[in-house]
Amino acid sequence: MRVALFITCVNDTLFPGTGKAVVSLLRRLGCDVDFPAAQTCCGQMHVNTGYREQGVRLARHFTEVFAGYDAVVAPSGSCAAMVREQYPKLARPGSRGAAAIAEVVPKVYELSEFLIDVLKTDDVGAYFPHRVTYHPTCHSLRGLHLGDRPTRLLKNVRGLELVPLPGAEECCGFGGTFAVKNPAVSAAMGADKTRGILDTGAEVLCAADNSCLMHIGGTLRRQKTGVRTMHLAEILASTEEAQ
Repeated sequence: MRVALFITCVNDTLFPGTGKAVVSLLRRLGCDVDFPAAQTCCGQMHVNTGYREQGVRLARHFTEVFAGYDAVVAPSGSCAAMVREQYPKLARPGSRGAAAIAEVVPKVYELSEFLIDVLKTDDVGAYFPHRVTYHPTCHSLRGLHLGDRPTRLLKNVRGLELVPLPGAEECCGFGGTFAVKNPAVSAAMGADKTRGILDTGAEVLCAADNSCLMHIGGTLRRQKTGVRTMHLAEILASTEEAQ
């Protein structure tokens, strides 16, 4: 398959290792992976804060950049949900933009969706001998409805002990601009999430969105808990040879 990596702004700017992990993982599974250098922001931040016109332009650019690929894979439930949920609402019905969106959007997948639904595998040959707990981020849980896809993948990682997270379905408090507009509430929600993580005794917190891991990880580091945060892609890309 000819697959394009949609890395997203947060990963490209702050967590490039996640994008590298996706490429390594997909190539190991036999995919031909490309990174379109012209890609930019998906427009989620713009649309969510009322800048619809700018969001429309970014959606148009996205469809131009990612046209022609068999699949577009994003290591982000948040940005994948933006493309799949919001793009069809941005274009005028019957317009050329609507046709382009209808062509590209169905090919956009969050990583765990692509692995399980398209490549039909829940065992990617990973090895990660650590105690891990998983936080299902809001967009992946309520927008994309990923269900147990990420945990199915984690359960098949050799050496990994997956422990349930108390209050897993509760928001961590990041929510993009929510954390900026409501810092006190956001911090309180993050503190609640952190307590649940510490109760698991996990060495590593895993999620499908680095934005949420960044938010939770800040609290974990400030409290000097020793708990690491890792994106799902990084764990799945890990092998015994890499240890």
